[in-house]
Amino acid sequence: MDYQTFLPQPDLASIIKCYWTLDSPVEAIPQIQTIIPDGCMEMIFHYGDLYNQYIDGKAVLQPRSCVFGQLTEPLKIEPTGITGIFSVRFHHDGFIPFATIPIKEMDNQAVSLEKLFGIQGTELEKNVLQTSTTEERIHIIETFLLERLNRETIDRIVQSTVDLLLNVEGKISVKELSRQTNINRRQLERKFSSTIGLSPKQLSKTIRLQTTLRHLLNKEYVSLTALAYESEYYDQAHFIKDFKEFTGLTPKEFYGDALQMSLLFYGKDS
Repeated sequence: MDYQTFLPQPDLASIIKCYWTLDSPVEAIPQIQTIIPDGCMEMIFHYGDLYNQYIDGKAVLQPRSCVFGQLTEPLKIEPTGITGIFSVRFHHDGFIPFATIPIKEMDNQAVSLEKLFGIQGTELEKNVLQTSTTEERIHIIETFLLERLNRETIDRIVQSTVDLLLNVEGKISVKELSRQTNINRRQLERKFSSTIGLSPKQLSKTIRLQTTLRHLLNKEYVSLTALAYESEYYDQAHFIKDFKEFTGLTPKEFYGDALQMSLLFYGKDS
């Protein structure tokens, strides 16, 4: 399995976190993988075979190209053949300048580019999939996005609040977040819902879990109990509850499974 990341050009660096590619041959026995919420939306292109995603226990083929909304629960996916994926990973509030439908309506959904952008979305899919190099794909995507970039839709208050959440690794209450930003809690919740698709509390929990997950995967902990307290969970029961909510597994089960996708995506800062 070959996973690579690439940085965007400076004009898009505040909006796009990175581009990534994933290539893998056909698996003799396809393995179901778990994608864990990370608070970032993705624009995905399958230049290999499509993936199944499991909805209410039923396998549904993902679109050839789509934007995946915010995940509020673990997503189970499974390759159907050769894996070839090119993806744009947006910052937490990075997709809002390009949204054509309410962000909140995209939660836990793979929305096709055709639905989002009409004929232009269909053309984008065609152009990206017809090229053979990552550099060409990045150039096509960046041209498309820069033509549609509306910086007036970027909420500077949300952007600075997200920066604060990242700086404290999600270890802050919504009450304290509201106090430090001097923004009414309800107003903050409305802003987050419309620009990110998550509430401040949901994003805070996601960021804290992602930080904890990296420590776990990189074996940067003495014990699970110590890791729970270092991450400022109330107690180990609270840690296990949040961990299972986002991964579908307890910390011990997760580490024992050594999930491939998790080691790729979450074992490093990308």
